[in-house]
Amino acid sequence: MSITQLLFWMLSIMTLFSAIMVIASKNPVYSVLWLIVTFFTISGHYILLNAQFLAVVNIIVYAGAIMVLFLFVIMLMNLNKDTEPQKSKWLKLAGAVAGGCLLLVLIAALRNTEANPTELMHGDIGLIQNLGKVLFNQYVVPFEISSVLFLSAMVGAVVIGKKE
Repeated sequence: MSITQLLFWMLSIMTLFSAIMVIASKNPVYSVLWLIVTFFTISGHYILLNAQFLAVVNIIVYAGAIMVLFLFVIMLMNLNKDTEPQKSKWLKLAGAVAGGCLLLVLIAALRNTEANPTELMHGDIGLIQNLGKVLFNQYVVPFEISSVLFLSAMVGAVVIGKKE
């Protein structure tokens, strides 16, 4: 067994465990923290697939920005057991049936797929270097236009937020 396979299986087990803990945790703050662990392990899978850009974007956008917003919202809502509405048995049963149907659809969709992971690891498809070459050679004008647009949005936000 190679080191890549060992890393893949370790990351897969950690991903599945943390995803199950997201669902099983009673405290919503712990669920969000387990979801952050899930995003980090998924980023590890991206690195194993030689997609460094996706790994970095996943960590920055999802684990960094969105999960911090989730934590702020959960902490500001002050969720207690008293304010939580009680769900009926029928609603829980309907949720279990819907989840089972989704699982069956996913299994049916992935049943006849063929993937050869060794082909993915030897290419240079997901490298940041190739993205930079394409971005700054072929798409340099739209990139600069978008940077000017972001700069003007930041200046506008400062002007609107500034007190008299």
